[in-house]
This record gives sequence, C-alpha cells and structure tokens, in this order.
Amino acid sequence: MGIGLGYYILIGAIALVSWAVSAQLKSKFKKYSQVHLQNGMSGKEIAEKMLADNGIRDVQVISTAGQLTDHYNPKNKTVNLSEPVYHQRNAAAAAVAAHECGHAVQHATAYSMLQLRSKLVPVVSITSQMSQWLIIGGLVLGAAAGVGLGYWVAVAGLAMMGMATLFSFITLPVEYDASNRALAWLENKHMLNREEHAAASDALKWAARTYLVAAIGALASLIYWALQIFGGRD
Repeated sequence: MGIGLGYYILIGAIALVSWAVSAQLKSKFKKYSQVHLQNGMSGKEIAEKMLADNGIRDVQVISTAGQLTDHYNPKNKTVNLSEPVYHQRNAAAAAVAAHECGHAVQHATAYSMLQLRSKLVPVVSITSQMSQWLIIGGLVLGAAAGVGLGYWVAVAGLAMMGMATLFSFITLPVEYDASNRALAWLENKHMLNREEHAAASDALKWAARTYLVAAIGALASLIYWALQIFGGRD
C-alpha cells in the first residue's frame, strides 16, 4: 500500500503553516529586541529576580549557545537562556527569561500537567521516532500478505503515534501556563512599562502558537493514518 497524495498535501499544509508561524515568531522577537527596558535589566537578571520572588533558591540561570534554544531543565534545575536572551536588556529577552522561569515555578509547585509531561518524555522520545515507520511497514506488509501481522504492526505504530500526539496536547497547557505566570509576575512586580509588557505578551503569544500548530499537525497525521489503517478493512 503506497502513501496517498492526501498525505503529501497534509504534510505540505502543516509544514507551510508551521513555517509561517515560525517566521512570524522570529520577526516578532527581532522587533521586540529593539524595545529596550527602562529598568535596564538583562534576561539573566530578570530570571534570577523571578526565581527569588517565588522563593526558588536551588535553580541556576545559565547561558546556552544558539537562538531560541531557551529551556528549563528539571533534571539539573537550570534555566537555560540563549546567549541573546541571557545578555540583552529588552522586552523579548524579558519575556523569554520570565517564561522559562515559569516552568521552574511549575516544577517547584508540582504543577500536575508538567509532571505528566515529564513522565511521558522517555516514552515519547523512543516511540515518536519509530511510529510512522511501523505504520507504513505494517500497511505494506498487510497489502502484500493480507490482513494479519501487518495490520497489528500498523496498529502498534498508530498507538505510538497516539502517545506522541497526546504529548503535544499536554505540552499546550504547560506552555500557556508558564507564559501566564511570567506575564502576571512581570505586571505585578512592575518590571515593565505598558509598551514593554505589551511587547512581551505578544512575543509569548506567538511562541505558544508554534506549540499549537505542532499539536494540530500531530492530530491531523494521527487521524490520517488511522483512516488508512481502519478504513482499509472490510
């Protein structure tokens, strides 16, 4: 059984939307990197203050190479800020630094969705890489030998893809909640003026949309392959 034209159209559409959102995100961050903070604080200083204000003393803020490589590592309790975010003193850097600290606050307060996401990471890191190959291999085997082993191989692959899709949707509330925590702290502590806060808010909204597009894309692929597997049965 070959891959239908519909699959290529689906993948192309998802890739196009993903590219458009990613391009807009980069454009927004470039724009808001020009909005310099009146308080003169760097991303590193913003992050350290947010951690301190939330009573978190065991998390280190460090610099990591690259751009948009910012992340929180719960294993070694580090807020990893890309070099521009770590050093620069603008609305984009403040937004990213506070967002990553939002994840640290989630970790410190045992936020349930973050805990669930963390538990799925080791499983998804393995299954997501092999799910599509199992599905395609199962469908090809089923087409050659009839319904049997090939069908169950494809179903196993679909189950793995389902786990990755679930992971994508669990990631959404984790990311949105981290941004909400960041923006609330920035506002409550009067870290930014009105223009700076609006810029930070818009930047984080576009960052969140990349996760939304990824989740929708994962669901669309899951539905497509489910139709290929179950729709082909008598």
